[in-house]
This record gives sequence, structure tokens and C-alpha cells, in this order.
Amino acid sequence: MKCITTSAAILALASQQVSAHYIFQSVTVAGTKNAPYTYVRKNTNGNSPVTDLTSPDLTCNAGAETGSNTSTVSLAAGSTLAFSSDTAVYHNGPVSVYMARAPTTAATFNGSGNVWFKILDIGPNFPGGTWDLKQTYDIPIPACIPSGEYLIRIQSMAIHNPYPALPQFYVSCAQVAITGGGSKDLGPKVAIPGAFKATDPGYTANIYTNFTSYTIPGPEVASC
Repeated sequence: MKCITTSAAILALASQQVSAHYIFQSVTVAGTKNAPYTYVRKNTNGNSPVTDLTSPDLTCNAGAETGSNTSTVSLAAGSTLAFSSDTAVYHNGPVSVYMARAPTTAATFNGSGNVWFKILDIGPNFPGGTWDLKQTYDIPIPACIPSGEYLIRIQSMAIHNPYPALPQFYVSCAQVAITGGGSKDLGPKVAIPGAFKATDPGYTANIYTNFTSYTIPGPEVASC
């Protein structure tokens, strides 16, 4: 009986851990929230995170290297896109948003190389070290970027399990066609994977002990 009870407890804990995961699956454009995976590439690992800093899955998630089955939505430069998850972000950690311009179409772009620039960081609030955990994040699109097709990549980096446990990356990519853009080539540009290191202070931070400051991994947020 004790063995059965222990096994049941382990299964219950595993179930809770899975249910606490989440996946960004839809975007709102011009006030219209679109159905899941209409403009967001569908991954193949459910709501499981990516933990390997060298894996190509870190780009747009597992199974989302290209978006041939994903539509591309028109989005005005200087407007706002909202990214929503299936359930509210549950794990403490920063949320960051990157963009990369496709050489041709967003659907055929795998996001490789030093092509990603950051447009948004949402870190903790001090004093207290509280996090902005919610289901939908509004993302201002820079007005100065050139028109063309892009990937917009959202990333929730969960650091709720202190190092040396591996942070969990919850990642999705939307396909957009920017209209009415400008002419500024924003940067710095980084490769993903490659932008995050296991030695980054924001990667190894313990949010439960002397948590009075925090540096979000990755490059600086680009500015027009």
C-alpha cells in the first residue's frame, strides 16, 4: 500500500508540473484575436519547454523550423501585436520578444544566423522581485523598421527552479508582414541559439535568496 501511495504521489506531482506549463499560441492584430496557430508556428512538443542552450529548438520551438502550414499576418509598423498563451504564464522569470527579418518569406525562414534583435524585455519589479505573469502580452512594434516579412519570437524564460537546475524556455514564433515601415536597421543582432550563455547572471540567478537586482539575458533592447 505504501508503494502504491508513493507512486500515486509521484504521478500527481508530475501531472501538476505538466499542467503548470504553457505555450504561446495566438496573436491579436488590429483588435482581432486569431485562432491558435493561425499565424503562430505550431510546435511538436506540446507545452513542454526547451532547456538546451545549443538546440535549434530554441529558435522557434521543436518542430517549428519553418512555417509552411502557418499564415502570415499583415501588421503595421508602429502598431501593437498581442501574444497570448493557452494559460497564464505560471513560472517566474523574464519575458523577452525578438524580431528577425526574413530574406524572402517568413514561412520559409528558419531564423538561423545573427538576425535577431530584441524589441521588448519584461523583467522583475523591485523592491520585492515580483514578476509580470499573465496570459497576454502587448508588444509595441518599432515604427522605424523596414517593411517586409519577419518572425516575431516571444520567450518566457522560467527560472523558478534555482541553478544548477536548468531554466526553461517557453518559445513561439509568429509570422508577420510589416507594412508602412521605415528604413532603420535595428540591432544589435544575435543568433538564437547562441545569444544565451550558461554563465549569464540572469540564467544562474537565484530568485529566492538576496534577490535585489536582475539582468535579463540577451542583447540590449533595440531602439529607433
